[in-house]
Amino acid sequence: MTSSDKTIALGADHGGFSHKEAIKSFLQNRGYTVKDFGTESPDSVDYPDFAHPLSKAVGEGEYPLGILLCGSGNGVAITANKHPKVRAALCWNDDLAALARQHNNANVLCLPGRFVSEAQALSMVDTFLRSAFEGGRHELRVAKIPC
Repeated sequence: MTSSDKTIALGADHGGFSHKEAIKSFLQNRGYTVKDFGTESPDSVDYPDFAHPLSKAVGEGEYPLGILLCGSGNGVAITANKHPKVRAALCWNDDLAALARQHNNANVLCLPGRFVSEAQALSMVDTFLRSAFEGGRHELRVAKIPC
């Protein structure tokens, strides 16, 4: 990422709240400007209320990348992928986080807050941000994704 790309959108429901807070600190300590789309507590909320605004902002180019969390990661991934120009990938290990960027040009990382440790979540965020789209044969495939 270039220094101008050091902004990132971040959001979670209650199932990902604690990891979201750790990820926010992790990113800020590495010089990122973080737009926190919420939630602001571990109280029960509905994941689409956070996934839709973040995904809209990423899809419209306001932020180059986003990170979403919920309990399973599935809800935020399904919601995010409803938005044009969003390629959200549900990941649960570093290899998948790297491949999401390298092969799928994913722009939203979705994490399962209840199924990965904080350390695993931070490692996947780091991997996702350090990985770059490889283009080539993958470019043709990614171009076929939109309806």
